[in-house]
Amino acid sequence: MRAVFTKIGLIFCVLSTSLVAGHGCAPTASKAADDSPTVANAEMETAAKSSRGATIDIKPNSPADTVRAFYAHLRSKRFRDAIFLTNLRPAIEGLTDTELKEFQVDFESLAKHVPAEIEINGEIVTGNKASVTAKLPNADLEKFEIQEISLRKDGDVWVILTVDETAEKKIKQEGKNYFLALRIDTHQDEARDMLDRVAKAQLAYSATNQGVYGDVEALIKAEFLPADIRTSDSTGYRYTITLSKDRKKYSVSAVPAVYGKTGRLTFAVNLDESGQARLTSHDPGAGKTK
Repeated sequence: MRAVFTKIGLIFCVLSTSLVAGHGCAPTASKAADDSPTVANAEMETAAKSSRGATIDIKPNSPADTVRAFYAHLRSKRFRDAIFLTNLRPAIEGLTDTELKEFQVDFESLAKHVPAEIEINGEIVTGNKASVTAKLPNADLEKFEIQEISLRKDGDVWVILTVDETAEKKIKQEGKNYFLALRIDTHQDEARDMLDRVAKAQLAYSATNQGVYGDVEALIKAEFLPADIRTSDSTGYRYTITLSKDRKKYSVSAVPAVYGKTGRLTFAVNLDESGQARLTSHDPGAGKTK
């Protein structure tokens, strides 16, 4: 599934782009998308073993120390502690432990890509602002590269800036509802992407199968779709492909696994009279076509 927490594979892919430019949340368009995480993880583990850790002197409670602590918390799955070190804190302070567990899959998808040792190699402090450079996984998870992390001093502590001022103001206003809404928006965007991918997969499949379309398992076996389309665990949506008796027509639906939590919009792809795939969506709770 894209951009520390662009849209985090789900909501928490938001932290991931700014800090851990890690693996993406949205499905990619080739078989390599399914296989690359395994290959990339092996390559990253090898790289992590050779990591030198910090190459600068890190003082307690410094910007670099804050960055080091963030990744240590994230790797150890102390997610609340990790986010408390960022300007996303107001969005998580109001979450109960039970509510926080709802995001467990999203968080863990990030944690598994954090190496045991983060190579922090630079720190620049200018008044109440700072930047820290560290060697982190790139967007493709294939290698490490130098990335810059911005921080701000609030009182006596340094805070990692994962979102801009506009988003930060919105987070303070919405509190925990910010993460809930962001997760829904992320899942819905990914559902659109997945349905577009299904339509392209069907075109490719029919071109090599005498004009007939395939069901979910056939498309996965042909390596046109990722295996996670089978479950809503990481996608937040349940996907169904329906074929006509002669398999010359198909339709696809994407329904939120839990309405109001993993998504609100229900999507459908149907073929029009010319055989073109058309995407529609509606909110069954509001009863309005989008």
